[in-house]
Amino acid sequence: MDKLIVEGGRRLKGKVKISGAKNGSLALIPAAILAPGIYHLENTPNLRDVWTMSQLMNSLGAFCELNGDSLFLDSREINNFEAPYELVKKMRASFYVLGPLLARFGQASVSLPGGCAWGPRPVDLHLKGLERLGATVEIEHGFVKATAKKLKGARFNFDVSSVGATGNILMAATLAEGNTLLTNAATEPEITALARFLVKMGAKIEGIGTTQLEIEGVDELKPVDEITIPDRIEAGTFLIAAAMTQGEIEIQNVNPYHLSSVLTKLEDTGCEIDVTGENIYLKMDNQPEAVDFITGVYPGLPTDLQAQWVAYMLTAKGSSRITDTIYHDRFKHVPELQRLGADIQLIENSAIIEGGKKLSGASLMSSDLRGSAALVLAGLVAEGKTDILRIYHLDRGYERIEQKFISLGASIKRVKTELI
Repeated sequence: MDKLIVEGGRRLKGKVKISGAKNGSLALIPAAILAPGIYHLENTPNLRDVWTMSQLMNSLGAFCELNGDSLFLDSREINNFEAPYELVKKMRASFYVLGPLLARFGQASVSLPGGCAWGPRPVDLHLKGLERLGATVEIEHGFVKATAKKLKGARFNFDVSSVGATGNILMAATLAEGNTLLTNAATEPEITALARFLVKMGAKIEGIGTTQLEIEGVDELKPVDEITIPDRIEAGTFLIAAAMTQGEIEIQNVNPYHLSSVLTKLEDTGCEIDVTGENIYLKMDNQPEAVDFITGVYPGLPTDLQAQWVAYMLTAKGSSRITDTIYHDRFKHVPELQRLGADIQLIENSAIIEGGKKLSGASLMSSDLRGSAALVLAGLVAEGKTDILRIYHLDRGYERIEQKFISLGASIKRVKTELI
């Protein structure tokens, strides 16, 4: 088991390249199930979640191999239609294989998912959408078992905008017979990138980037190569870290458009920001102003940056309120931040923060991916050393995070520990 030791008090300065999007890769990889063949997925991040998805694909009979940031994928020999609990429990995105397996083979058996240890995130919308396309869906012994001789196009409205359900139903609909209309679909960049990938494969999709997707089913798709979009959450995390330390940073290989709402909020706190092509420059010279943060579906403020913003506001002057409208109980990082001396009060789905209080290093326990990032960021500004345990959560979504921070001047190291 590894832990991170962070020594606070250092200003971040320099340039850092942002990796490919975790959530983008986790959608592209199972899409390869739809068309047998060989794929090369470039700009793929070397992450625990990508390894897990690759293992899952291999268990189905595919072959995945990551070399650097290039993923080689061969989906020609898929002959197993069951996604085992041992793999699916590690990551909710494993559920993405359900729609493609059902569309190509007419059957799928996928364990109910696991993932981060916070909040109920049901798969009802996935199942209702597939049933609307004509699938028979049953839950037995912890597995979702779906069958369909041939999926049929249909209308389906997502009661709640869901990235995972939109991706799953979209993939299944590409091979369904007839037309499918999806309304209140998710518009996150990862879904837009998936839709464009499917179009390259031969799918017929209209309305890409909007909440209404129209899919005309085709008889078959073909394998193609693709470049994974940059990770907007990693980018946001590094920008917030630089602002917290009153630093100066340039992040490279990023799509600034995906971060528009976040960049506006950072400017509101006093950051100087300049965007040039695929690079974002940020400079912060003063103590940040306290600014409220309310998460929303894209293009709103991402829930995956809520925890990091909580950490940021600990350094601000004044009071701020951070509200998560997506996942109401996504605040497991708060008790750990309080161990550093943070003044945070939880009221329902909001955190009330009194900023500017002295933080002092302590031993902290990670509970989920983005909460782990918040602990690292807080450690960067706390006095003394902060030990962060259970960083396997962090490794699910951040590639070489300690090395990237070191390149910016942070004092942070990874060490082995017997503690869990």
